Amino acid sequence: MPETKDKHSASTARTRRRAPAGGENRKPPDRTPERPIRKRRASGDLKDRIIKAAADEFKRLGYTCATTAGIASRAGVTEAQLFRYFGSKSNLFRESIFKPLDEHLRRFTDSHIPEAGSVASFRDMTALYVNELGRFIHDNADMITSLVVAQTYEAHAGHGVGAIASLGRYFERGATLMKRRGATRIKVRPELMVRVSFAAVLACGIFRDWIFPTGLADEEEIRNAINVFVLEGVSANS
Repeated sequence: MPETKDKHSASTARTRRRAPAGGENRKPPDRTPERPIRKRRASGDLKDRIIKAAADEFKRLGYTCATTAGIASRAGVTEAQLFRYFGSKSNLFRESIFKPLDEHLRRFTDSHIPEAGSVASFRDMTALYVNELGRFIHDNADMITSLVVAQTYEAHAGHGVGAIASLGRYFERGATLMKRRGATRIKVRPELMVRVSFAAVLACGIFRDWIFPTGLADEEEIRNAINVFVLEGVSANS
């Protein structure tokens, strides 16, 4: 038995003397999987995502029903991030609906409402006015509707229809065109007439489905009716 014990002790000693390659203090390789490094999104990218999501939500639900929680979820950010960049729902509405619509109308005015004296006839100008304005309203119907609703429920916020600077420019240029006709009999002031004409075209565009039920008239008939209505109206000053 003592001999067996001595053999066991010698075997254990030899095992301990065997040093692993690289030294006795070498640690086993770390097999823990590396965590993927999350890329930090730029602030500009986050703001753009929030603005786009807000525009979609305001168009879909309106100002009152859209929530910052819903907008944040749609944008893939937290509400804390949303408020960090925009501060309030009102400010977010201004950035996502008010400013883009203001810019669209400014470009429309510059492109489609000519300076006085630059069109062949007053009739041509009126036809251009109605057709292009109708197209503009159709293309931006969701934003315009959101803006109208926001003014109804949040009039104190300062971003209603009346606060759009480009709309005032539009009216000013239209009134100038009417004055340049040289009418001697003024039934309606040009400043008022251009606004009434705008409202008529706007209503026909925004409430189209309500006003013109299916089967009443085709698109060309409706467009011609609006043209005649506006032309006859502005021609009252002769």
